[in-house]
Amino acid sequence: MPRRSILLFAAACAVIAVALIAVTMVLASRPAPGLRAGEVVSTGQARIGGPFQLVDQDGRPVDETMLEGKWSLVFFGFTYCPDYCPTTLQVLDATKQRLGDRAEDLQIVFITIDPARDTPQVLNDYLSTDGFPEGVIGLTGTPEQVDAAARAYGAPYQKVGEGEGYTMNHGLTIYLMGPDGGFRSAVAHDLRPDRAADVIGRVMARG
Repeated sequence: MPRRSILLFAAACAVIAVALIAVTMVLASRPAPGLRAGEVVSTGQARIGGPFQLVDQDGRPVDETMLEGKWSLVFFGFTYCPDYCPTTLQVLDATKQRLGDRAEDLQIVFITIDPARDTPQVLNDYLSTDGFPEGVIGLTGTPEQVDAAARAYGAPYQKVGEGEGYTMNHGLTIYLMGPDGGFRSAVAHDLRPDRAADVIGRVMARG
């Protein structure tokens, strides 16, 4: 085959490959049938979660086995967060109320991504705030431990600024974990309590 024909054939193959990749990306970005974009994503086999070594707000060492035996809503934030974190806790409080008796099998786990400031005592004081759900489990640890936990969940975060006034950028996903400690669904942070309760209840019913 002439060299020119070989080059043209190779170029055509490259164009087709790029087109196939583009189509795959578009399809992957679409929400599941019957769901609004950004509402809830359930993959079933997603590699989310895994081993971690942290301490709770009472200073007790914990690991991933704390998720076993209960449904868990896990999310990452920090106590100095001005909006998302307190709002999410308030929404989850209202969500648990709407779940009724099913809420007895559901625990909320708040993992800080700001361990330099969020000591166990700071977490304990913060999670005792009126309007937050009762019994929220706050987790912290060394920077290395916190980073390992965040990477296990694919939870992005970044320190912004220097000095005492720094803040933290972080992901907004709430991870619904099953009683076996495995990932079940990612719940959007901006769902209304009634909708969040419906989504969580349906996932819990599937087991």
